[in-house]
Amino acid sequence: MPELAITYIGGPTALIEFGTLRFLTDPTFDAAGTEYPTPLYTLRKSEGPAISADLLGRIDAVLLSHDHHYDNLDHAGRRLLAGAARVLTTEAGAERLGGRAAGLAHWQAVEIPGPDGRVVRVTGAPARHGPEGGDRGPVTGFVLAFTDAPDDCLYISGDTVWYEGIKEVARRFTITTAVLFMGAAIVPQVGPDQLTMTAEDGVRAARLFHGATIVPLHCAGWEHFTESRDDIQRAFAATGLQDSLRWPKPGVATIL
Repeated sequence: MPELAITYIGGPTALIEFGTLRFLTDPTFDAAGTEYPTPLYTLRKSEGPAISADLLGRIDAVLLSHDHHYDNLDHAGRRLLAGAARVLTTEAGAERLGGRAAGLAHWQAVEIPGPDGRVVRVTGAPARHGPEGGDRGPVTGFVLAFTDAPDDCLYISGDTVWYEGIKEVARRFTITTAVLFMGAAIVPQVGPDQLTMTAEDGVRAARLFHGATIVPLHCAGWEHFTESRDDIQRAFAATGLQDSLRWPKPGVATIL
C-alpha cells in the first residue's frame, strides 16, 4: 500500500494518512474513566486518547462506522465532527447527524480529491454488529483505494462480526491492508454474543485477504472487550500468521 500511515489514538480511533488525504476513524476522545449510562447498560472507558483532538490538524473525512454507540462516537468525538471537512457514515447515521454527514449504502462510493490531485475512492462495505437477527443497528465498513491504483485497497471493517458480507468484500476488492475492529466485545445486558470480531475471526480474515497486512483496532480501552492483544497474538501465532499482524504504536505514525 503506497503512502499509508496509521496513527493509533485509542479504541476504534485512528488517524489514517492515505497519500495527502487525512481520514479519522470512529472518533473517541473522552478521558479514561468516563461512563456512558443507557437504559439497559453502562459502557465504561478504561483508557484515554493518545492524542488530544485539538492536536490532530486537518481532517478531510471522518469514517464513522456508526453514530449510535458511545464506544464509537463519544462526547468529545461528536464535537469534533463539526471541524471535519466531511463525515461518511451509515444512511441512518447521516440523517441523525445532519451537517456535513453523508450516508453510504453498501457498495456506494464517493471520490475525494487530495491536495496533490490524486483521488481516493471510498466505498461503503457491509457490516453486521452482532449475530444474525440480533445485531445492534446499522453499521458500515469502508474500502479505500486511489482511483489510479484500484487493485491496492485498504479495508476498515467497522464494528462487525464475521459473516458473509466480509467474504463479499474479498470477492470485489484486492485488500492489501485490513484494519479489523476486534476485541470480541460483549455487553451481557443485551445478550451473550460477540458484537465485534474475535481473534479467530481475525485469522479467518487474514486467510481470506491472502497476504494482507492485518491491523487490529478497537480491542483495548473499553471494559466490554473480552479478548486482548495477547489473545489475538496467540491465535495468529497458532496458525502461522503472526507475521501478518501490525500493531501501530499509540500516538505514533506507523508506515504500512
